[in-house]
Amino acid sequence: MTMKSIAAALLALAVIAPVHAADDATYAGLGGQQGIRNIVATLIPLIQADPRIKESFADSDMKHIGMRLEEQFCMLSGGPCEYKGEPMKEVHGGLKVTNAQFNALAEDLQVAMERNGVPSHVQNKLVAKLAPMQREIVTK
Repeated sequence: MTMKSIAAALLALAVIAPVHAADDATYAGLGGQQGIRNIVATLIPLIQADPRIKESFADSDMKHIGMRLEEQFCMLSGGPCEYKGEPMKEVHGGLKVTNAQFNALAEDLQVAMERNGVPSHVQNKLVAKLAPMQREIVTK
């Protein structure tokens, strides 16, 4: 199964159930808060080096983006965190993000998780919880 077909399958999961702190198997599978920090620490340089999306982040505060990503991944995976950033639609509204860019970042995230030893079934659960954000992020 290719990354493209995995992304397409995950995007088909348009409805996600609310995540509750008691549903923390994904959070634990990511390695908890430290594991998520490690994943994001691996992801940021991947984004900055990825020729498909690096220009989109050229003027961005990557430390801030990293903090928001940690909060999102933690919260969506059932961890004890709260996302403190703006809604996705507001953050990405004028950026004209394409499906290709969205998918590139998702692929970079999967590479970051692989490099941190996250099992594929846990990777798939996190990506499935992030996939519905595509509707709010992709505007072009």
